[in-house]
Amino acid sequence: MKLTGKQKRYLRASANRMKPIFEIGKNGLSTVWLAEILKAIDARELIKISILQNAAVNPDDVQQFIEANSDITVVQKLGKTLVLFKVSSNKDNRDLSNEVFSI
Repeated sequence: MKLTGKQKRYLRASANRMKPIFEIGKNGLSTVWLAEILKAIDARELIKISILQNAAVNPDDVQQFIEANSDITVVQKLGKTLVLFKVSSNKDNRDLSNEVFSI
């Protein structure tokens, strides 16, 4: 999904005070890990993930893996932290996406 600059800025501001809810460690990336990300992002629409120092992957690899295997948009990549956004499939959870698309 393509987001405008204003929409990305709004999402980055919304994620500013969030803490990462997922971490990538020495086990790296897997489809099981991605399935858990998809469950969490479907409930929240906006999440943060962090990459630990002992991880064998870098943020660019994580971004490519996520975008290639799902319809999640990486809003921000700052150091070893990524902010992810996806419109929820549940209409009750679409508060943030409704605000974003009104911008």
